[in-house]
Amino acid sequence: MVTPHFSPALFAFLRELRANNTRDWFQARKARYERDVLEPALAFVADMAGPLARISPWLTADPRVGGTLFRIHKDVRFSKDKSPYKTHVGMWLHHRQAGRKADAPGFYVHLEPDNVLLALGVHMPAPPALAAIRQAMADDPQAWFAARDAAVRDPWSLDTPSLKRPPRGFDPASPAIADIKRTSFTAVASLREVDALAPEFPARCAELGARAAPLGAFLARALGLPW
Repeated sequence: MVTPHFSPALFAFLRELRANNTRDWFQARKARYERDVLEPALAFVADMAGPLARISPWLTADPRVGGTLFRIHKDVRFSKDKSPYKTHVGMWLHHRQAGRKADAPGFYVHLEPDNVLLALGVHMPAPPALAAIRQAMADDPQAWFAARDAAVRDPWSLDTPSLKRPPRGFDPASPAIADIKRTSFTAVASLREVDALAPEFPARCAELGARAAPLGAFLARALGLPW
């Protein structure tokens, strides 16, 4: 029998952290964090290495804090909210060739009380990558529509920020102009806590990610990357 990676203790800890987001509270419960949150998350990342190939062989699982797993400590330097810790678990399975911090398509797993989700794509790319993606859409709208429509099916949605007007240099009459106006290209699938607690959660992530893979493939080609 396969043992689940995550238990209700993970969400219980995050709920309590949300209500007690202080260094003293966290430090007094650091052993519990490591047992119920950190270690299961790293084990999950390690076990995603195989299933991840269903989405793309170019995505990588790096079971380290600061690798696939985001640090729980927040960067509060420019934030009005000075609470020191994130109240979710974030895991970014990035493009192996491009690197973790590059504007490249990847796969994201987010665990938060009442907010479990998966995401695939490129989130808020910098101007050069944004321009390349938009140009690929303008050059071949039908290829874009085919990739988008194949990927964005239940439970996936493409609900990303958009400009009010067409970006400079792009034809307002382009059949793809509604998508060219987007500033982010990420499909999101909302799940439930119970889904993350199931033994088959890694396989479920891979299955859903494979459905959205055509979006990643189009974005990768636009950025000159393999998929």
